Amino acid sequence: MADNKKEQERAELHRVIWNIANELRGSVDGWDFKQYVLGMLFYRYISENLADYINRGEWEAGNKNFDYVMLSDAKAESIREEMVNTKGFFILPSELFQNVSRYAAMDDNLNETLEKAFRHIEGSASGHDSEDDFKGLFDDIDVNSKKLGDTVPKRNEKLVKLLHSIGDLKLGNYQNNTIDAFGDAYEYLMGMYASNAGKSGGEYYTPQEVSELLTRITLVGRTEVNKVYDPACGSGSLLLKFAKILGRDKVRQGFFGQEINITTYNLCRINMFLHDIEYDKFDIALGDTLTEPQHWDDEPFEAIVSNPPYSIKWEGEDNPLLINDPRFAPAGVLAPKSKADLAFIMHSLSWLATNGTAAIVCFPGVMYRGGKEKKIRQYLIDNNFVDCVIQLPANLFFGTSIATCIMVLKKSKKENSTLFIDASAQCVKVTNANKLTDDNIQNILDAYTARKDAEHVARLVPNDEIAAQDYNLSVSTYVEQEDTREVIDIRKLNEELTQIVAREQELRRQIDAIIAEIEGDNR
Repeated sequence: MADNKKEQERAELHRVIWNIANELRGSVDGWDFKQYVLGMLFYRYISENLADYINRGEWEAGNKNFDYVMLSDAKAESIREEMVNTKGFFILPSELFQNVSRYAAMDDNLNETLEKAFRHIEGSASGHDSEDDFKGLFDDIDVNSKKLGDTVPKRNEKLVKLLHSIGDLKLGNYQNNTIDAFGDAYEYLMGMYASNAGKSGGEYYTPQEVSELLTRITLVGRTEVNKVYDPACGSGSLLLKFAKILGRDKVRQGFFGQEINITTYNLCRINMFLHDIEYDKFDIALGDTLTEPQHWDDEPFEAIVSNPPYSIKWEGEDNPLLINDPRFAPAGVLAPKSKADLAFIMHSLSWLATNGTAAIVCFPGVMYRGGKEKKIRQYLIDNNFVDCVIQLPANLFFGTSIATCIMVLKKSKKENSTLFIDASAQCVKVTNANKLTDDNIQNILDAYTARKDAEHVARLVPNDEIAAQDYNLSVSTYVEQEDTREVIDIRKLNEELTQIVAREQELRRQIDAIIAEIEGDNR
């Protein structure tokens, strides 16, 4: 019954969001417009989160009629410092989403009101531990953009609609609803925009089912981790799977990631807040992970998950410092300048705890190409760091039909062999794409945990055999795909053909006899 209610709530939420996006999008490109919808969703969330927190404190103290939304700004100032230290930010009552939305239609200067509120929220964290988590968070919500309309009144008209639509979303009390409504709304929007945005969507979004598989692989045999890391974290959906599967408290030191695209970096930080991750429990950095890694000094990570960009260019050997970088130096060679895939693998291995597991989505070419990539694979196999390679089905990701792989890394393997799993058939077709079902995910996990040979599915290969195969890590080299073509019995087929020919001859003889008889009668 609870599951049914949850699904009803989710379906209703998705329906309303879809309507908002369609009604408000207008001249604003869908992929750009998501920033406005998500930004307003975030503004509503932190406003309700703060008001709810302050109200509960007052109600528990016996002040049952207290409502922070109705308090004067002057009185609210007295708790500013306390709130910033506790929540990481502060919002004056007049600048709460609830109040700005209530008076929006009557505010001729709505764009200025919103811009000032956003600036004040970000500014409230300045000089505090939460400053980096709030800095620039609202940068992508340009309330003065011509995309919203040619004139200020037209832009404000769009902003009123946006505020009211987001305000009307039935998200309930964010602590009591049966679904993680804010987070679910975010994920639905990201999925919706990614699927509509074609190729660009894949850069920002990993389908939830793939996130689930990667997360569960790293959690085999664990009920908690010290912290989780994604070196190309996008909007953070992979990191947050750990909060959903384990529970936030079981990720003891929090959620870490790095993202090169500033818009996506902002979306990731917003995503953390929308999933109720407090500012001191996440550390999302901006910059190029391969050349400017931001978590050098952190304790190694017990769980690393990632879907880094496929075959992108990087500095490689053009940067003389990189060959001596402790992340890349052990392999003795850098990933090619035109294909950074294995640089992400080496980076992740370097950041991995001795007892940790990394699960990384890879472009299939890195498993068999020669040259520098072969030398890096040789380093990984000779040092027994590759735990498993999983061949995924084609067409799982937005914007690419490529059949990708997962490489699983470990530093403390017991046996000197590597598991290969062919999961290329583990999917169901949904419209034009393939999707992993819960059963598919479980089947892959079963093969991973069993760690033994299964015909057409899995094979545990000694590393010296991989060396003999020129360090080729393609699953098809070791696991023979099942031939699903129908087996033809030639002898039986010939017999059937002989019978058909004989029958045909008999029919011809009978027809000839009938024709002769008719012709005889006509004479």
